Amino acid sequence: MKKLTLPILGLVLIGLFTACDARKNPRDLSKQDTHIDEVIWNATFYDLEGNEVSIQDYAGKVVMVDFWETWCSPCLQVFPAMDSLQREYSDDFVMLAVNLNNSDTQEDVENFKSDNDYTFNYVLDKNRVGAEVITLGIPFKVFFDPEGFLIKSELGLSGNDYNDAKEIIEQHKTS
Repeated sequence: MKKLTLPILGLVLIGLFTACDARKNPRDLSKQDTHIDEVIWNATFYDLEGNEVSIQDYAGKVVMVDFWETWCSPCLQVFPAMDSLQREYSDDFVMLAVNLNNSDTQEDVENFKSDNDYTFNYVLDKNRVGAEVITLGIPFKVFFDPEGFLIKSELGLSGNDYNDAKEIIEQHKTS
């Protein structure tokens, strides 16, 4: 019996170490994107009612985390296209509009929301996640697949945001 105890213990330890490494992104990411993947996976934001929100809440959907502020006109330029995609792919895609709260207040975000008919999930970055992942500025968008793994991150506007995002959704949607 003693001869079996050591091998069994070894298998248990291997299983534990393997389980701890279970969340490994299947993509070949840069060091920066690996950091972004880890930070946002573990991050919490707050909706306008004060509830915690995480990308893990949207399992099964492609998630775009979009860091923005109300004064940022390039940030706002992509909102109509993303809203259109969110309506078109309501079962497969969600945009998490993460306001950095650097110069905006919660009231600013609430006023923006009431003045605009976007279907986004508006959240506040009270835990300063943006400061950990954004290197150059906003708009800063991060796409996650339905399993919560980072697909890509990007700064600014590409001019083809609608088509680029649609392609990501089509490639990664589960339905």
